[in-house]
Amino acid sequence: MENIEELSPLRITSTVRALSSALRGKREHVHGSSRGKSDRMFPEPEKLWFKESSAKNLRNRDFLSPSTMLNTLYADGQVPPAVMSRVLSLRGGGVLPVAGGEVMGEGLRLRVDRVAAFRAVLAGGTTEYLKPSSQREGCVVLNCPALHPKSNTPTPDTLNLGQLRTVLLADHMGALLRRQGFEVYFCPTLPEDSDVAVFLQALGIDWPRAPANCANDEREEKIQKALENSPYRERGTERGRRTSGGGGRKAAEEEENEGGLRINLKQVFQEEGLLGYDPTLGTCKVHRDSVSHLAQLDLSMADITETMVTVLHVTSCQDEFRQQQIAVLWRASGATHSQRHLVCGPVKTPGSHLTAAQYLQLRKGQMKEASEMKYGDKVEGQTWDDIIKVMTSATVRFELLSTVHTSPVTLDVQREGGVSTKGPRGGVFVMYNCARLHTLFDSYERGVEKGLYPEIPDGSQLDFSALKEEGEWLLLFNYLIPFSELLDQSGQSLDCEGGGARVNIKTEQICKFLVSLSKDFSSYYNRVHVLGVRTCSSVYLCFEWMKVQLILKSVQITDHVGSFQSRLGTYLGPLSFSTFCQIATEPLTINNKSINHALN
Repeated sequence: MENIEELSPLRITSTVRALSSALRGKREHVHGSSRGKSDRMFPEPEKLWFKESSAKNLRNRDFLSPSTMLNTLYADGQVPPAVMSRVLSLRGGGVLPVAGGEVMGEGLRLRVDRVAAFRAVLAGGTTEYLKPSSQREGCVVLNCPALHPKSNTPTPDTLNLGQLRTVLLADHMGALLRRQGFEVYFCPTLPEDSDVAVFLQALGIDWPRAPANCANDEREEKIQKALENSPYRERGTERGRRTSGGGGRKAAEEEENEGGLRINLKQVFQEEGLLGYDPTLGTCKVHRDSVSHLAQLDLSMADITETMVTVLHVTSCQDEFRQQQIAVLWRASGATHSQRHLVCGPVKTPGSHLTAAQYLQLRKGQMKEASEMKYGDKVEGQTWDDIIKVMTSATVRFELLSTVHTSPVTLDVQREGGVSTKGPRGGVFVMYNCARLHTLFDSYERGVEKGLYPEIPDGSQLDFSALKEEGEWLLLFNYLIPFSELLDQSGQSLDCEGGGARVNIKTEQICKFLVSLSKDFSSYYNRVHVLGVRTCSSVYLCFEWMKVQLILKSVQITDHVGSFQSRLGTYLGPLSFSTFCQIATEPLTINNKSINHALN
């Protein structure tokens, strides 16, 4: 059992949980004379400790239990020696090894045994740190109302920016959920040759398509009959009773003769115990586009064999009420699947009103102008067109996905505002660092072939105590170790019951994680230069290569954002990708001759 625990991947959550348990000890040690008072003052476990992340604080502590917490546990905040010993001796079970700790003015601060942590992560196998900590079961259907036809199939010129945000978010969620083991389907299916399908493909979104003549008439007829026979159908006589001013029955009969089919939505969510729906939904008249929407949802379920199915409607705040109507109508037709709503805030463009097509064209033009300012006459031909296309896609994705999904996004769409090809400004900056890493690894591999660098040895041969740079611990502690837990969050949010129709998922965290990672990696690399001029042993050089390779894998595993190396190769092709990496890392130079001298 001990060996199994030692091999467990290190986890921040496991460490905080173990530290909290060790610090609290038995209830009788808690400060307070009576059991009632003791229980009342006992702090929540998740508040006892927090992980440090800033470079400044990480110089002297990795975890801190604030003095306010210590004062609720022990008289005058003095931690008993037995408790301190228990905290400092924690080992195994995914817990980061503790090197030492002391009580200071800010609280009880702990330092991790960094050499042991580096060894556990980098020499013990890296796979577990680059995927969700546990695989999930079940199926999720991501329904994007913005893509459903109203009178006609939407086009890039009819798609507004708020709707574009929902499509990007649905694509983002699909990739996140697949990583966790869910089967993922998308709704609706787009006509194969539609303009909106081509437009989405330019943004790296592979939305499901089918031939345009693929009719869904039978499903629509089936949905229509189900609603006509629904126990929630409102008859004309029922409407007549509620019609004021007399003549109610006659008015109801006239409406019935006009072919109006109405469903009492309020009765549906009240009788079936659906939480979080707008109480003003009331009675809804069934229109043709509603039946078409429900038929598409029914089609998306056709190939699903899973019994655990969640339908996630990704919609804008302006369309939320309408989508709640659709969801309850589907329930009235006999659908029993769990339905949740991921609602996006609006996209604001002060001083302008742009469609999705105009916005993409504007950003593409700005990206080309920025590239021409930096690279001059080089910016021409198909290769550059492809590069600008991908850089534009990255810019758009980060602009619309980096904000909490419930909050509004405000875009600067003035042409003179422009975009930048350098600096920590979202997608372009992340892509620059991906290209930088690719060039770094390519240079290493070519250097190995020429005998300039040694082959990477087994992890047991590496000297982990040689890692003394502040940036090295920052990359491991803030990014590699927490990465798998970051990927877990979206699936866990879907499991939360009792929260109503809406589901809140921290969809922006991946984008923020990648920008922050890129900043810290760029800062570290500019200072250290892994393959630059150094006086170091070949073992140290190999270890640094191994570490940076893990950083690349952390970036690769999040390729669903659409702006990282694995997707770059798909978009650009081998030749264009190679050219892109050379261009994006033009300032980067690697002195192989000096490295060869240092190694010898």
